Amino acid sequence: MGRSLRFVLLSALLLGCAGNKNQFAPAGFLNQTRHSDADLWTIWSLAQKSLANEINLNPVQQTENAPPDILPGDSRALSVMPHQLTVGPQPDVSSAILAAAGIHRPDPTGMISCPQPCNVHYATAYSTYEPAATIYASSWESSENNFRDILEYEFENQILFALGYDMTWR
Repeated sequence: MGRSLRFVLLSALLLGCAGNKNQFAPAGFLNQTRHSDADLWTIWSLAQKSLANEINLNPVQQTENAPPDILPGDSRALSVMPHQLTVGPQPDVSSAILAAAGIHRPDPTGMISCPQPCNVHYATAYSTYEPAATIYASSWESSENNFRDILEYEFENQILFALGYDMTWR
């Protein structure tokens, strides 16, 4: 085999290994919440089961009266694990800041600034994928059912991203 062909094959092999760094990190969470790791694993499992049943690709867009983009469930969701996923709170933005944006909510607002590429300026939570993190408004931490629902949705986003789905309207 020629030297240049060996170089090309070795380069392709090495570049193929440079994918998602987190996929080789230990499974689990970097838990910055007041909830236990067991609680986070329970919520992660709920997200997996939900996506194995049905996938809604555009819930954010539906708030603007777009038709739903619903897909059949993807059983691969059951095998996706979090790899050092940071989960933690961020202080709520004030009602004064939201009022300036035309949103009227009392303090604590339950909303945080959502960084680009979010489709909204403020949200109850958001996820990033590299580095993997799920951040939520700190006031939700003491509201068990809402906390669970918010994290389940964001964990679904982490799973869908890992499976290669379009996250534009999630």
